[in-house]
Amino acid sequence: MITEADVLKALSNVDDPDFGKDIVSLNMVKDIKIEDKKVAFTIELTTPACPMKEMIHKAAVNAIKIFIDKEAEVEVNMTARVLGARNADGSELLPKVKNIIAVGSGKGGVGKSTVSSNLAIALAKTGAKVGLMDADIYGPSAPMMFGIQGERPMMRDVNGKGMIEPMERFGVKIMSIGLLVDEKQAVIWRGPMATSALKQFVSDVYWDELDYLIIDMPPGTGDIHLTLVQTLPITGAVIVTTPQNVAMADAKKAMMMFQNANIKVPILGVVENMAYFTPAELPDNKYYLFGRDGGKHLAEQFEVPFIGEVPLIQSIREGADRGFPAVLNDEPIALKAFTDIAQKVARNLAMRNANLDPTKIVTVKL
Repeated sequence: MITEADVLKALSNVDDPDFGKDIVSLNMVKDIKIEDKKVAFTIELTTPACPMKEMIHKAAVNAIKIFIDKEAEVEVNMTARVLGARNADGSELLPKVKNIIAVGSGKGGVGKSTVSSNLAIALAKTGAKVGLMDADIYGPSAPMMFGIQGERPMMRDVNGKGMIEPMERFGVKIMSIGLLVDEKQAVIWRGPMATSALKQFVSDVYWDELDYLIIDMPPGTGDIHLTLVQTLPITGAVIVTTPQNVAMADAKKAMMMFQNANIKVPILGVVENMAYFTPAELPDNKYYLFGRDGGKHLAEQFEVPFIGEVPLIQSIREGADRGFPAVLNDEPIALKAFTDIAQKVARNLAMRNANLDPTKIVTVKL
């Protein structure tokens, strides 16, 4: 007779490579069912975007056959429960949002919005609950990238309070100042007005339950950035750069802002956008128009992960312009680039939550 203890003992030989511990001690094995030689159980991963899913599945099946019975019929159900690093300070703001990821660069025009939108959709495609907050008050781009220009969010009653219902597209909840003002008019506001609007995106928008809230940051390291870290406990940051030195100089400033002793937001990794040019008629060719490996060198300098290159190809630009981001297309180069980045972000975030203390809201005067 196969017992539950036998199953747990066998599965204790299966390690999660990210955490360096076995899946039993990590409490990832659930719902064990045994009937003669039929063994069924669930492995609960820390993210639905886990790139090691197939490897862990295969190792679990092999463990049962090797350590218990080679003729056992093994059924493994792979699920995920996203770990959160929220509310370390007891804050009631966004209590149902598990992780908040800031995507910044320190410089405009390097592709923060492209990375943010494709990252959000790629995570949503894995089954995660995802939101995107467009924090660029003066240059919002989410409405165009998601094809929702001219649309307006609805209001709903939440426990007697009127709240804004975020727009939803491609499985992602979206909020942007571009959904509230006339797109033909410039937002001519002083800093306090912009930061006030941003705070309303937190307090007056009904985000509900989210595994990941992606914040598309504006350029620079100013009012908006300080308001965010003083309003929300940012779980981690993704830095976007292009290969050339002028972009990396500003990316360094963004990196140093998040790593400032008063702020202490963990860096989940560096993305190098427009890393190389690949023409459609020569898909195997790479032309490094802006230099090479700048993002990798930046990651090495600050001892943070390098999580991917995004090529300069026509389909990414076209997808952004027509409101259908590249990760939704069948073009293999762009799809793989953004899918890999999403997997690494989710993986690094899960490791950050397992190994570091929860992020706290910053209390600092700068």
